[in-house]
Amino acid sequence: MSWSNYSMQVLSSEDQEQVCKSVSEALDRLPLALKRDRRRLEVETRPMVSGALAKLGLAADPTLQASLVQRIVANVGGLGFLNDLIPSKDFDPGYSEITLNPEGSVWVLKKGAEHFERLERKPSKEEAWRSVESLLAPIGRSISEAVPSVDAKLPRMEGMGGARIKVIHPNIAPGEGYPSINIRLFEPKPVQPEQLIQWGVAPQGVIEGLVAHVRRKLRVFVIGGTGTGKTSVLSALCSGIPKEARVVKIEDPEEIWLDHPNVVTLEARPSAVGSNVPPYSMSDGVNDAMRMSPKWLIVGEVRNGEAAIALFNAQMSDHPGLSTYHAEGPEEAVFRLSVHMFQARNLKMEAAKATFALAVDLVVQIGWMDGRRQLLGVWELDGLRGGDVKFNQLYAPGETGMRESRIVRR
Repeated sequence: MSWSNYSMQVLSSEDQEQVCKSVSEALDRLPLALKRDRRRLEVETRPMVSGALAKLGLAADPTLQASLVQRIVANVGGLGFLNDLIPSKDFDPGYSEITLNPEGSVWVLKKGAEHFERLERKPSKEEAWRSVESLLAPIGRSISEAVPSVDAKLPRMEGMGGARIKVIHPNIAPGEGYPSINIRLFEPKPVQPEQLIQWGVAPQGVIEGLVAHVRRKLRVFVIGGTGTGKTSVLSALCSGIPKEARVVKIEDPEEIWLDHPNVVTLEARPSAVGSNVPPYSMSDGVNDAMRMSPKWLIVGEVRNGEAAIALFNAQMSDHPGLSTYHAEGPEEAVFRLSVHMFQARNLKMEAAKATFALAVDLVVQIGWMDGRRQLLGVWELDGLRGGDVKFNQLYAPGETGMRESRIVRR
């Protein structure tokens, strides 16, 4: 029977809510793997919506039925207004970050873009809080006035590389009662050197030269500002690590994909609120990694002096490694890390600088230039003279290749 033959031709908002509720409750019993598969969930949902409408003696044109299906899929899938912003195996909207601000506005950062753009949507407060609950429930966490800041992550799924999540409660991020959400989406597969070339990060000769230096076991430090693509560069350079090498990487959270068969990841974690379970820090991970027979050591991001000291001690014991750090130039990296190491262990600045000079071979800086991410320079360490770390620049923007480092590792 055509929908136009039903006695009721228009669905009220109350009717729509009733249909969505009844179908959602039925679908909630499905396995989690199916609920996360949007295409399969849509296939399951369409006939159930038609059946619910018929059972209630209601009618809806195909466009409205499709809208009801999407609402139910978003609700049952557990991500609410985030459902069509986060990639799946069938669809990638092309975002690297998604944010919800305290007044309810939704912003996205497109891959390769420098600035966020606002979307023409505003979820209800109820929908926003349901999304937060769905993001935090799988890891057994919740947010409240007593615990106003929570870190979480989305696991890797087919078509999606996982994500890092930060949620802030309105009592410390005032606005209109919305939670503040930031989602940093990870790449769904390992970043290859060819991608950096395609993105215009640096000429082919430079990228190939860096990969060759990694293959020669040089210890590489990737620096740059927030959101400049440090992790993507590090991931691509990992292609220089031999496939047969055992790799241990330490991250917070896990983000780097390696196309290698012998990889172990140690993931840092904070101390659980209200629990006696101790935290597991990046420095803990580096120290543990040294007892796991790594041939290569990777630290996703050095954030404090303890992690820096642990990493540099490992690299001074002749372990090749790659890591990232937030700094806007090689000299700034040395100075800031020296301050961090002083704060952590009361290590004198001279000793901290000497540690840097002994533990790092190459510094690679990435940043924004001419509206896109680009390598802003490559430097080799040139020793410690007059109490300062010296550098020899191997590449500068505008050059088509990079000079070979004089550093040799066996």
